[in-house]
Amino acid sequence: MEPTDDLNIVSVSPLISPFELKQSLPITPASHQTVVNSRQAIVDILNRKDPRFMVVMGPCSIYDPDAALAYARQLQALVPRLPKLMVVMRTYFEKPRTTVGWKGYIHDPHLTGQTDIATGLRLSRELLRQITEMGLPVATELLDPIVPQYIADLVSWASIGARTTESQTHREMASGLSMPVGFKNSTEGNVDVAINALHAAVQPHGFLGINQQGETAIIRTKGNPHGHIILRGGRAPNYDPATIQDAAAKMKKAGFTPAIMVDCSHGNSNKQFQNQVPVAHAVMAAIQAGNRDVVGVMIESNLMEGNQPIPADLTQIRYGVSITDSCIGWDDTAALLQHINQAL
Repeated sequence: MEPTDDLNIVSVSPLISPFELKQSLPITPASHQTVVNSRQAIVDILNRKDPRFMVVMGPCSIYDPDAALAYARQLQALVPRLPKLMVVMRTYFEKPRTTVGWKGYIHDPHLTGQTDIATGLRLSRELLRQITEMGLPVATELLDPIVPQYIADLVSWASIGARTTESQTHREMASGLSMPVGFKNSTEGNVDVAINALHAAVQPHGFLGINQQGETAIIRTKGNPHGHIILRGGRAPNYDPATIQDAAAKMKKAGFTPAIMVDCSHGNSNKQFQNQVPVAHAVMAAIQAGNRDVVGVMIESNLMEGNQPIPADLTQIRYGVSITDSCIGWDDTAALLQHINQAL
């Protein structure tokens, strides 16, 4: 009989189970303390029990663990001088693509265009262990709904991106995550979809997934009460006081305590990385003027400013320079963090 399934499948490769990977790279006591303490701090910031301001800052995407660790060490060294901030490092391993392109460190850790998820998961988990052992909490965008089983125990805050906030799969996944989650507005700038996502994620769900042994399973969740929205711009920037006030009013009308993060990149910077600095300054000016609905900002930052394409000769990659969205460099990063801290 002529086959009717797997007609376009080239190969199927078994993957190590989450349990086996965690046995190989277990969470350490220092990492555990970092995750537990920082998750609670973020929850308290969202609930206005902690007066600090949250800053999610770091590379647009991870591709070089050595550079990421160097960045983490420099960021962690600044933290003692930023008492009014809760600093969380961006460690983004998955990249949603509008069409095609590099899908991120988990999918293609060798930058060769060849999928090697087994290696990517191992290297990503090892990097998260190293950063959290320093005492620096980490943030990531969760894209593939199976990935959290492998790394989520090391993550303090997660985001659901503009392309996936409307996805039922990602809303269900968020309902079972163990950390606070930020939902971005849509790529067009629609905030309502993020508020709808909050409604969905706070509810219990049942869906297909995998268990710690890697077996297909029915996952039942109790709902995640620690959600908030992220304004990332759209067809136009949306970090101005009037738009923030409108988003807060919508959250309140929907029954949620207003808790808003402003993504200083993407639509809010008109995709010009240098504009992240004036965007952050404008947000801080609004807070100084009395706005209490903004609880944090997100900034794309790296050791060196700008970005670069992935070269055919990988030895030509410039150290500490993004291979996805452009980032501000370290000098601007340090100055901006100090400005935010002083503005508070």
